[in-house]
Amino acid sequence: MGKPTGFIEFLREAPSELAPLDRIRNWDEFHVQMEEDKLRTQGARCMDCGIPFCHTGTLISGMASGCPVNNLIPEWNDLVYRGLWREALDRLHKTNNFPEFTGRVCPAPCEGSCVLGINNPPVTIKNIEYSIIEKGWSEGWINPEPPTKRTGKKVAIIGSGPAGISAAAQINKAGHWVTVFERADRPGGLLMYGIPNMKLDKEEVVLRRLNVLEEEGVKFVCNTEVGKDLPVENLLKEFDAAVLCTGATKPRDLTIEGRELKGIYFAMDFLTANTQAILDKTQNGNFISAEGKDVVIIGGGDTGTDCVGTSLRHGCNSLVQLEILPKPPSERAANNPWPEWPKVYKMDYGQEEAAAKFGEDPRGYLTTATKFEGDENGNVKAVHTVQVDWEKNDKGQFIPKHIPGTEKVLPAQLVLLAMGFLGPEQPLLDALGVDRDARNNVKADYGKYATSIPGVFAAGDCRRGQSLVVWAFNEGRGAARECDLYLMGSTDLP
Repeated sequence: MGKPTGFIEFLREAPSELAPLDRIRNWDEFHVQMEEDKLRTQGARCMDCGIPFCHTGTLISGMASGCPVNNLIPEWNDLVYRGLWREALDRLHKTNNFPEFTGRVCPAPCEGSCVLGINNPPVTIKNIEYSIIEKGWSEGWINPEPPTKRTGKKVAIIGSGPAGISAAAQINKAGHWVTVFERADRPGGLLMYGIPNMKLDKEEVVLRRLNVLEEEGVKFVCNTEVGKDLPVENLLKEFDAAVLCTGATKPRDLTIEGRELKGIYFAMDFLTANTQAILDKTQNGNFISAEGKDVVIIGGGDTGTDCVGTSLRHGCNSLVQLEILPKPPSERAANNPWPEWPKVYKMDYGQEEAAAKFGEDPRGYLTTATKFEGDENGNVKAVHTVQVDWEKNDKGQFIPKHIPGTEKVLPAQLVLLAMGFLGPEQPLLDALGVDRDARNNVKADYGKYATSIPGVFAAGDCRRGQSLVVWAFNEGRGAARECDLYLMGSTDLP
């Protein structure tokens, strides 16, 4: 694949981005598309490695290795190198319904398992994917393709996030009538409200694809919470099958002294309200503003980074991000070999922006909050912290131990909790009576997706727990296949 000697001749070249201090002035996407000749050169680096690990899509040491939707990466790298863009788009769409989303927000486990990455910088797979799909849109190659025949079967999908729309797209292709129920005011779930606009534009990117789905026959019903606005009994009577794609939206809390103070929010509440204000074009106080405030973000990951980027765009006074884990090494550790996901130190877009504005990476590692301090009006004014050391307890489990003498007090008028999620919210699952596993996720085997109720399937984070967007796409497609098999007795869906 690619040029036989391309990986020897050409260096990795990543796409340029707007300067951090420029991009924090607005909510626009900061991706800059690379010139076509440079993209073809990057495609040439795909090295005909014999056994490509980039599209294996498996878990190693609990982390994704390779592409979970099994993108045919070497094939479309080669097609881009040869200038065959339309053919590259067709190969990309064979496995991925929404490459414009993964090309922007996926952490690219494919690059972590690229064979060239053993001793050289890997192929720029993510950027090539992004470039293929954007060329497809700009050339007018992406148009609604409704099914030629309808089966008459009706399928309800609860939740319009990544798993939900992936399942909807595939089930609709099979000819079934699909209705997607969303409790928010707009469809898209995590893609709409969980990821900020500067990473994933809503009107130009998300709605562009959702509009195509609608033109293909998918019906979105918003402001409707199944189990509350629509009784589950009606759902099971009116539809021949249902797919639960509600996500893992129950946030992990930090129940330390002072948690009741005003000014302490879950990260997703902060991010959702901000995006709603942008889309409604009503920056009138109906969101949680970081303007002029000292901000402390507790937790890392993508959500923590998104809180950093959003706070900077509000115009925060200062910003600190607390991470309880140690700082990763600059290179792969001996116990983190290829093709595992490389656990190495890097600055994501939010940290780059904070460093540009305040002079350093905002993250403080091996640090935890011990107390929130308030003022006389019940507002948070400071966060007490301490450094930790990870030690084994009598069961052999690593636990954080406070280090005496390392206490600090950080000024804070806004605290954002970005410590992950504890699984799906339970009221709908209680109303349906579906079985759950030990972590309170919907119990359904991977690959089958069938719940304890015949005709009801589950996919994405509500089944597997908090995970990557690309795994949600994987599960949505898989659940669609099993749903079609249940309805028809056979299926042609991949």
